[in-house]
Amino acid sequence: MMVKIRKMRPLKKAIQELESTGVLPLNVQDEVLAADISVNEQILKQVFENCSDIVFRPICANRQTKMLLIYIDGLVDTKIVEQVVLKPMMFEGMPDGLKQADSIGEIIQDQLVAITQVKAVSKVREVSDAVLKSNLAVLTDGENQALLADIKGFEKRSIEEPSAELSVRGPRDGFTETLRVNTSLVRRRIRSPRLKMEPYSIGDLSQTDIAISYIEGIASNTVLEEVRQRVRRIQIDGILESAFIEEFIEDLPYSPFPQIQNTERPDVVCASLLEGKVAIFVDNTPFVLIVPMTFWTGVQAAEDYYERSIFTSFIRFVRFTLINISLFLPSLYVAVTTYHPQLIPTNLLISIAAAREGIPFPTVVEALMMEFLFEGLREAGVRLPKAVGSAVSIVGALVIGQASVQAGIISAPMVIIVATTGISSFSFPRYNLGTAYRVLRFPMLLLSGILGLYGVAFGALAMLIHLTNIRSFGVPYLSPVAPQIPRNLKDVLMRAHRWKMTNRPVMISGEEKMRIPKGQQPGPKQGDQTE
Repeated sequence: MMVKIRKMRPLKKAIQELESTGVLPLNVQDEVLAADISVNEQILKQVFENCSDIVFRPICANRQTKMLLIYIDGLVDTKIVEQVVLKPMMFEGMPDGLKQADSIGEIIQDQLVAITQVKAVSKVREVSDAVLKSNLAVLTDGENQALLADIKGFEKRSIEEPSAELSVRGPRDGFTETLRVNTSLVRRRIRSPRLKMEPYSIGDLSQTDIAISYIEGIASNTVLEEVRQRVRRIQIDGILESAFIEEFIEDLPYSPFPQIQNTERPDVVCASLLEGKVAIFVDNTPFVLIVPMTFWTGVQAAEDYYERSIFTSFIRFVRFTLINISLFLPSLYVAVTTYHPQLIPTNLLISIAAAREGIPFPTVVEALMMEFLFEGLREAGVRLPKAVGSAVSIVGALVIGQASVQAGIISAPMVIIVATTGISSFSFPRYNLGTAYRVLRFPMLLLSGILGLYGVAFGALAMLIHLTNIRSFGVPYLSPVAPQIPRNLKDVLMRAHRWKMTNRPVMISGEEKMRIPKGQQPGPKQGDQTE
């Protein structure tokens, strides 16, 4: 077997400068690899200086060809390195019957390395970037190319049920912190070549892998191109979580309402893709971003689509009622008791007045104190360990509430109002939309304490105007209610039967608007009736 060796030394000048000054040139990573393996090793060791987790493993293949393996300890499967690379090269030697090859690298790439993804690169930067992305780099003496083998082997979390989006009925698997595991969970559900996964890398230092996923023909080209442009223009040193991406691509960063949906559930992502939305997968986080987002998406749970439509419609009515209670109940109580007591029935008014006798604070101050205390208990319950978090929040609420009433600082009706508001706030299926309502509750209280019911009406009108002006990647936030699209109203306040929802959302989807053919209403066939 004849192997042609090309002798090239593009890094010779960099080596000479390194030996004379002790400093590596800044542009050395843009240079082409040298044919001398010792030159490449010296340069790469200087690039990875003081990186104790970078392993340089020299070997001798077939007792005559020098090779160098470079990888990160802990991010590469060392068993595969030993069985597939080291053992064949060092002990078994070149197998008989190999075809004519131009280089040792070609032999390794095509005939020896039994790894699914192997490619050749020729620049120092390509080698260093690949090693940092958990690849194995193989350099051969006499070759000005390096082989990169994808043999990732880092520790990863197993697939578990999402803790923030629980459901009684539905899939139990959730996303993990590994990008390819997450994309595979979606690919298992949508087995079509039209499901696309466009790769990107963001972050000058982190080089975080992300994937933009959509279904070709169903996703809107306008929305898709807008997502691409917003992702490409991100310039940052590192991406640690999908929230970093979210803050860079949302339409109105100062709005309390979220314009990008995040989820840990693969079924939610698949359902969104089938509607024409675009999903953004980010490595090292289990949360996937979905755009565009509407207000109605934030108040719909995944379980709504796994139960019968009659039950789901009833649950949605209860949920919408609780959502409104969580925002307006404290402010309405303050406005009515302070400025409009004539609206309260006489017996109830007497009861409230008797409970408030001796209370030193106005009603609005009372409400703000209790709301702030409730938010503090909720935050404490989240930050404390799970074993004591819920117990502390419950005991704290009971003890402080009861002690405040007995001490005459807070009235009993206010404790009831705040407790009802807190319970109602837990009905939000999406945590980020619930957070927006929690924030808005305080300005609504201030408006009601200053202007009474006029303040409540003013706050509600201002919020409604703001909601109608929000756009998420060009899609109105309140669509299909404002602007009204009658054929898409079947899945807003109530959920129609699945066989009635024949069309995808008009404002979101692309060319294929039809989802289900008409005429699939179930019923007994003629002639099936028994006599």
